[in-house]
Amino acid sequence: MSKRADGLPKYAHGPIITSDSGTLNTREKLTVLIADDHPLVREALRQALDGEEDMEIVAEATDGEEAVKLASELKPDVAVMDIVMPKLNGIGATRKIKEIAPDIAILILTAYDDDEYVLGLLDAGAAGYLLKSARGSDLAGAIRAIKSGESVLHPKIIAKLLKRAMVAPPEEHKASEILSERESEILKLVAMGMSNKQIAERLSLSERTIKAHLTNIFNKLNVASRSEAIVKGLQWRLVTLENTEDMPQD
Repeated sequence: MSKRADGLPKYAHGPIITSDSGTLNTREKLTVLIADDHPLVREALRQALDGEEDMEIVAEATDGEEAVKLASELKPDVAVMDIVMPKLNGIGATRKIKEIAPDIAILILTAYDDDEYVLGLLDAGAAGYLLKSARGSDLAGAIRAIKSGESVLHPKIIAKLLKRAMVAPPEEHKASEILSERESEILKLVAMGMSNKQIAERLSLSERTIKAHLTNIFNKLNVASRSEAIVKGLQWRLVTLENTEDMPQD
């Protein structure tokens, strides 16, 4: 692989080419941008994703400003970013990337699990959050999940978010005036950390129907991700801790 002037890998991306009975077929790879100021961390991320045939790292950034620049130029499917970076931190970079290219899903991978960072990232538009202690296979699975519209939050972080949101000044809204009965039910299951598939099985509906309901929920709450829907649902008291009693605790 060739190098850039600053020593970072120079990436070229393209389609996956597979052979089936002698016929070539192509499908676009899931493109990924990595942003972390530590070379060893970037190397570990590359190694974790190199074996994934449906993914391709298209660029690496060493600080928040470079992450925004590369995201704007390359429009990757997913950006994997650290929180603490020079020039512009992960919260600021996430917010700017979402303003420039809202279709980019942002996964925060960091050793920090401070409540303020997490809430700030969700407010900025991050779709998911994983601790750096997660396995490489968890990272690949998380990238696929957030690209398909799922939320990726460590269970411990979700529990902290629930508690934090419930002690914030309430914004009382009647759920029946905002969401339909079915949408309210789905939002509660989302807040419990259930995936689309789990919700579909619980309600005896198809995953496609669940995704359609989630789209309506996002539009009504003016949010762009499941994570934001959980936070706003708690802040507006559309969901309560009693609804999420099965959530993991610290």
